[in-house]
Amino acid sequence: QVQLVESGGGLVQAGGSLRLSCAGSGTIVSRNAMDWYRQAPGKQRELVAGITSGGSTNYADSVKGRFTISRDNAKNTVYLQMNSLKPEDTAVYYCNKPGPFNFPWGQGTQVTVSS
Repeated sequence: QVQLVESGGGLVQAGGSLRLSCAGSGTIVSRNAMDWYRQAPGKQRELVAGITSGGSTNYADSVKGRFTISRDNAKNTVYLQMNSLKPEDTAVYYCNKPGPFNFPWGQGTQVTVSS
């Protein structure tokens, strides 16, 4: 059964940091390019960062220089290190492989940044 589990979210003050983790069942993470997405209340889900199976990365302009995506294929896990957090980063964060044929979405992890 394909499953993605996100964790590491929480409540943090502006300027703080969080590290999100995304663990996949079997080897689904280690075998695929992976993305982090986020969805704020009343907004569409947006792509935040991506990493290829070879380790190349890309970022949305809004997080460039503040967020870092990485992966540990041995642990079948992808990470999102988030620094200098801003209130506008508040959202539920999800991981998945790039579309259009995504895996079933996980429950996400809530990140709340207070001003």
